[in-house]
Amino acid sequence: MDVNGTVAEGFEPVREAFVRNFDALGERGAAVAVYRHGRKVVDLWGGTRDVDGTEPWEQGTAHVVHSATKGVAAAVLLLLQQRGQVDLDAPVGVYWPEFKARGKEAVLVRHVLSHRAGVPVVDRPLTPAEAADPARTAEAVAGQAPVWQPGTDHGYHAHTYGWLVGELVRRITGRGVGDWIADEIAGPLGADLWVGLPDARRDRVGRSGRVAPPETESSLRMRPKRSVAEAYADPASLTSRAFAAITPHPDDNDPAYRAAALPASNGIATAEALARFYASLIGDVDGRARLFTPATVELARAEESSGADRVLVVGTRFGLGWMLHGTASPLLGPGSFGHPGRGGPLGFADPESGIAFGYVTNGFRKTVTADPRAQALVRGVRAALAG
Repeated sequence: MDVNGTVAEGFEPVREAFVRNFDALGERGAAVAVYRHGRKVVDLWGGTRDVDGTEPWEQGTAHVVHSATKGVAAAVLLLLQQRGQVDLDAPVGVYWPEFKARGKEAVLVRHVLSHRAGVPVVDRPLTPAEAADPARTAEAVAGQAPVWQPGTDHGYHAHTYGWLVGELVRRITGRGVGDWIADEIAGPLGADLWVGLPDARRDRVGRSGRVAPPETESSLRMRPKRSVAEAYADPASLTSRAFAAITPHPDDNDPAYRAAALPASNGIATAEALARFYASLIGDVDGRARLFTPATVELARAEESSGADRVLVVGTRFGLGWMLHGTASPLLGPGSFGHPGRGGPLGFADPESGIAFGYVTNGFRKTVTADPRAQALVRGVRAALAG
């Protein structure tokens, strides 16, 4: 496998792990990037641009990153808080009066970010076309009764997180969340990152698809436990209902889906852009001022939710919009915050080491959080720092 790109001296373990992902873990096409203290130290890509093609992955090839989009969406509300435009402890209904219906009066903006709002499902799933309509998604979650008392427990809001955040941003700023990200985050950073892909960038994005992992001892250990597998198999469970909030499941390669702004699930990015985004949260990048103040970084990664997740079943930890380092979401260290995407993608920051990390792939697996390929690369970063 030809692997292209560069690694700074000392970060060779990341390159070795990246090559092994192709040799041993069935990688088809992927890229990984790492920044340290605002300087890019890893920028690698390899394989094919399309999961089912032969054209090579190039520098700048982008892919859908699924729920890794949630980390970018979270930054919007935290930046609005940093600018004094939103109060995290205010009820959502202050900004969005229609949301107060059916027992949701006490849902706080903080609860939305920490998956404590109690609305991970909608009683009638939306079609992909309906999910692309912000007015329809806002109506759906505003009219939904909570499935637990808001603020008392947590459960992963797989799709509804994006509808909640997106409507809050629209009510507060008057702009769609995709436009806000383009104007205030991706544009100033020079990052190839979109929530709502412009037509002019369609040729930058490869085709993705589901691929089965090789049957190795490691992959067998990664199979979900019976209780988790049962939750996904039971159509009446919160697990199944949360992921089925859009039915049928959207086609990642559909131009209409890619053009929609779904801030929980359909962001498109290069690995370099994901890493650059996280680098900008914790420090200056290439002369560009950091996005988050140190106080906002601490706010972002302070634990808000932990323990058994009502949707994912396993134990999870969340700050304000980001997953925190733990068993379900192993990142670099105790202070890391970031977000995986279903099937493989991962982005995170680790303020203590100054590391920012981005990984994208075209070959999606059944994993929701700790994908073996991403974890192999994280171990490579850890080895580089230890060496």
